[in-house]
Amino acid sequence: MSKYIDKPLETYVNSNLERAERVGLALREMAKTAHLSFDRNVLPMAWLGHKTTMRFAFHDGLTCDTGDLDEMKEKFPESAEDIDRYLNFFAGYRKESVVAHKSEAHKKLERSSAEWAGGWGGHSNPDFGRVVNLGTEGIRKIIDEYKQKNTDDADWFYRACEYALDAIDIVGERFQKVAEEEAKSCDDPERKKRLELAAKAFEVVPKKPAYDFTSACHVFWMLFTMDGNDSPGRFDQYMFRAYSISEDMDEVDDVLHRIWEVFHDTRSWNLCLSGSDENWNDETNDLTYHILRIAAEKRYNTPNITLRVHHNTPEKLWNAIVDTLATGIGMPALYNDDIVCAGLEKIGIPACDSHDYCMNGCNQIDIMGKSHMGLEDGEVLFCKCLEYALYNGKNPVNGEMDAIPTGDACKFATYEEFEAAFMRQLEYVTYTCCATANAHQQMRGFYSPNPFRSCLIEGCLEKGRDYRNGGPLYGHGQILAEGIADTGDSLWAIKKFVFDEKKYTMEQVIAALDADFVGWEEMQKDFLSCEKFGNDIKEVDEITARAVNRFLTVLKRNNTYRGGVFTGGCSTFNRAAGYGRAVGALPNGRKRCTPLLADSIAAEPGRDTNGPTALIKSVLNYNHVDSCSGFVFQTKYDKKIISTPKGKAALIALAKTYFAGGGQQFTVTVVSPDDLIDAQKNPDAHRDLIVRVGGYSDIFVNLGKDLQDNIIARTFIDI
Repeated sequence: MSKYIDKPLETYVNSNLERAERVGLALREMAKTAHLSFDRNVLPMAWLGHKTTMRFAFHDGLTCDTGDLDEMKEKFPESAEDIDRYLNFFAGYRKESVVAHKSEAHKKLERSSAEWAGGWGGHSNPDFGRVVNLGTEGIRKIIDEYKQKNTDDADWFYRACEYALDAIDIVGERFQKVAEEEAKSCDDPERKKRLELAAKAFEVVPKKPAYDFTSACHVFWMLFTMDGNDSPGRFDQYMFRAYSISEDMDEVDDVLHRIWEVFHDTRSWNLCLSGSDENWNDETNDLTYHILRIAAEKRYNTPNITLRVHHNTPEKLWNAIVDTLATGIGMPALYNDDIVCAGLEKIGIPACDSHDYCMNGCNQIDIMGKSHMGLEDGEVLFCKCLEYALYNGKNPVNGEMDAIPTGDACKFATYEEFEAAFMRQLEYVTYTCCATANAHQQMRGFYSPNPFRSCLIEGCLEKGRDYRNGGPLYGHGQILAEGIADTGDSLWAIKKFVFDEKKYTMEQVIAALDADFVGWEEMQKDFLSCEKFGNDIKEVDEITARAVNRFLTVLKRNNTYRGGVFTGGCSTFNRAAGYGRAVGALPNGRKRCTPLLADSIAAEPGRDTNGPTALIKSVLNYNHVDSCSGFVFQTKYDKKIISTPKGKAALIALAKTYFAGGGQQFTVTVVSPDDLIDAQKNPDAHRDLIVRVGGYSDIFVNLGKDLQDNIIARTFIDI
């Protein structure tokens, strides 16, 4: 019997232990048998349950391939009763259980791509630095402290967390032995040395704090892979203590290069650099610059690097940023502390914590090691809300009544009546999205406790509550918006041609949309040539901003199950083309089911024609402070320009101007126009061409043609 087990395992199989405690025990058992290895970079890979029936991963927690269990039941009928107990335990993860939490209203909207919500566990930013800098022994002391203070009968929760820490310790002990054994038989001098350093590290970590950067990287990567390779978060901050006390900088450089390789090999998510503290002191350090140098050298499209800037960001860092961007990797994406922190403080997060924000996934905002609020809870497609207003709640693509009746658009006497109908549809879809997200959060809170993350996120141990069930200090939610500019341009065209100039009636507009503009070519030409968002045209910008600001306001009226409020953002991932195919013809002149759709808070691709200053002024009409998720602003530049000192200086000036005006996020693609066109025709010649998709960078030729067309259509900004 293992020293980590205080009772025979059979005691737990038929018990009525709390679900979190049983998950903790499962993690401890999985740690004993999990496949451990040192990869080609001699870093410890420790996925729990990789390619097995039972698995553990950041988005789902402990899960089970119930199909495997069904097969086992047929193969071993004598064990059917025991297998049924496992099936019952994991029933909450079954697809039909997820569907059961969706209302009929939501199902209609989801089928039509008006919105989606829930469906997965999401990203988060556990504080791996807790183990790196305190060790599991330090976390056990925290558990002991709060176990004595907590009077809510939470002993079972603390036992679950202790079992999770046992799992971490077991894996560390096993890695120490694996490293020793491999080093003995290794003929490669370089690998042998690295294995010996790993064996030495695991004599200390994870139980005690890391004593240098190499030991810190080993325990970090072990934890990161055990958790399932999510987002590293503020890596340059929680790893800096170990970095700063290391004496052998050649060894530091070596292990940091190796970490960068495994980040890329495993498609790790968001790594956040720099930032400010609550007194606006800059937190850039030597590790920040070291990472930027490696990113520029390697030119990988992963991990997804974001970097926080503010009014005290040093010029040295700005120059390092633009040098990295000039390589064409589309990173780092830039976030403005002055706006993000103000937004977080507006929803009740104090400055001491708002300045600990980081990003995860593509660009969802989280509080490092203190929250469970950085996942995408859902998304709303503004274009469908516009269609519902035009068709009194019906979806013109399939003719079904998907939304609520808001009146016959042909009978509206003023534009204000029509806009009010649109806002009602937007509110209805948004409320439905939030309700579904909450139902899903509640289901996850019950079925998917995660004692592993509960040990690494502040609030959980202090409250005696699980990471998924209100334990973290902050539990706000994030619902994203799509098709913003298409909707704003359409609203303006209706106002201009139907209500102001009265060139067309609403009946004619709807008839033209139904016909996909066939026979209505003059109207389509008017719509296409009409003023567009992104060109500093007051009336268009104000209409577009009203829609977004209403969306952000409505979200904050909805509380989350996790214990917060919903906030909004705009992060396209790779969904823009799919949304475009779900939308009929629009009054901006767009044809039915065209994949080209606005992919950020900026203009429709190619419709901003008045230069970068005009585009920035348009985008700054939104209330960026109220967007507490990534509010992606896509920009594209010719590589020839950005490669020059003058071009780099101009890019820095443009970014600073945008942020000074109240912008939240700034994303850059640096590429040659000719390369984009040629890459579509000759993909094999451009396998290293990287572009910014939305919240992440990707290899251009690996994208679908619809998405490639979207990126090509974006306006090149001339600076």
